[in-house]
Amino acid sequence: MRVFIKCLTLKASIGDILIKVLATGTFDILHPGHVLFLEKARELGDELNVIVARDSMITHKPRPIVPDEQRLKMVQSLKVVDHAILGSESEMFEPIEKIQPDIIALGYDQTFEIDILKKELQDRGFNSEVVRVKESKTCPLCSSGRIIQRILNRYGD
Repeated sequence: MRVFIKCLTLKASIGDILIKVLATGTFDILHPGHVLFLEKARELGDELNVIVARDSMITHKPRPIVPDEQRLKMVQSLKVVDHAILGSESEMFEPIEKIQPDIIALGYDQTFEIDILKKELQDRGFNSEVVRVKESKTCPLCSSGRIIQRILNRYGD
């Protein structure tokens, strides 16, 4: 037991050996699929940072129902998340410069092409590894879109 505590103390006191992981997403209508993604991302390192995409920057799917600040608050409340911030209003790489992650974790369904993202990161001076989390939940309501559809089916006109 003493050795374990000593290792934890040593690791915590040497900040430069911590591996920072970054996960990003919309996180509209938080569901178990989001939680699994963040848990798997956290397993890749020592500190999980999350960027919650701003409504104004989401162009690849319908805009979120839940406002930016509320989505951020939900993500911040998760035990697995060490730090969460809202993304930039204009430039998606801006918060990455502040976080300086060692690893960027992508969800199984996120539309980024890994090679293109790696090249863009390298061109900007980042040496982050990019990893796709392949695990996903298959429950009927493990998708914000499916939750919305269920609500519409049940309560819609």
